[in-house]
Amino acid sequence: MPHSARGQLPDPRSVVIGPLDLAARVDDALAVQAVAFGLTDEEIGVRRHIVLRHMAGPGASALGATTEEGRLVGFVYGMPNDDTQWWSTIVRPYLAREGNEGWLSGSFVITELHVHPAFQHRGIGRGLITALTDTAAEPRSLLSALDTDSPARTLYHGLGYHDLARRVQFPSAVQPYVVMGAVLPLARW
Repeated sequence: MPHSARGQLPDPRSVVIGPLDLAARVDDALAVQAVAFGLTDEEIGVRRHIVLRHMAGPGASALGATTEEGRLVGFVYGMPNDDTQWWSTIVRPYLAREGNEGWLSGSFVITELHVHPAFQHRGIGRGLITALTDTAAEPRSLLSALDTDSPARTLYHGLGYHDLARRVQFPSAVQPYVVMGAVLPLARW
């Protein structure tokens, strides 16, 4: 997203967080994720099918951050953990090694959270994740993030997430991930 004519970033106050029909706007969401996370066209194609499958599952929900013009600039989605899903089967041994396997039960998993770079560092990601987890019936939340010092990890720590397992290697990922967990509701700063 380009800077405005005055050279300033877009005003985040013009962004509204609300319900998102992610299945209907999957391409808009993946365009945000591609810019925020650096995805290739091939990765976008794979993720499109994954998002659509997730959103058809029980308890899946999504929120979006849109501008006054209706442009999607951020989104989050998640669902109650299902021990049979791919993510759970990958992270289970890492969590078990750390004595944290019990976190898989009774948790709401944040599957994706992305904000367009022009709108980052303005509280939109925090607003998306807290609003989504506030609706969860589960008493805690899980997520995975790149296992690096990053603004995302700083955000998650500030919301009350803590590291449950580090150096988690997903089959197609080059970089290791960390699995993080938080008791709900998330902390407010």
